[in-house]
Amino acid sequence: SGLNVIPLCDCVAVVLGQDGWSVTYTPQSICTLKRSTAELTCSYTYPSGYTVTTTLWFTEWGTGKEPKNLGQDPEYAGRLEYHGDKKKDCTLRITDLRESDSATYRFRFITDQTAGRYFGNPGVTLSVTGLQVKVTGGHQDKTLTCSTTCTLTDNPTYIWYKNGHKVKENTSSLYSDYFSDAD
Repeated sequence: SGLNVIPLCDCVAVVLGQDGWSVTYTPQSICTLKRSTAELTCSYTYPSGYTVTTTLWFTEWGTGKEPKNLGQDPEYAGRLEYHGDKKKDCTLRITDLRESDSATYRFRFITDQTAGRYFGNPGVTLSVTGLQVKVTGGHQDKTLTCSTTCTLTDNPTYIWYKNGHKVKENTSSLYSDYFSDAD
């Protein structure tokens, strides 16, 4: 069978979609809060007869022949935990998330054979958001809305406090109450 070889530059060819080669990401998009931890769950396959020599995660191709390995990026120093192996697991955890971490993350592995290089599309799109409270309503009857720039992947629980005391705990990002001007 003919190989579907796509040249990435005039120097590197990556075998894509050939039987037995795959990278699977679950989920393919994550929205989470800054300063939290994201787990990019990932698995990969390749035909028997190959031995994986190098594994890496990247967000962009460098100017050279290979993509930039996040593990060597000072922006991620001390915040990456690779939970994968050189067999089939490629799970990555990123801790202490920053809004600048928002990107599409892809996994790449290289084997002991020249043609045995592969990276997985489409990757995981990570969106890191802050929390903002918006106030709407009249002079005293107001609604507070806890808002994010994307819909959080994990169904969060919202706990509302008033003067340090818990006033409402549910799964809603809205809180309505009667507010005097002093509140």
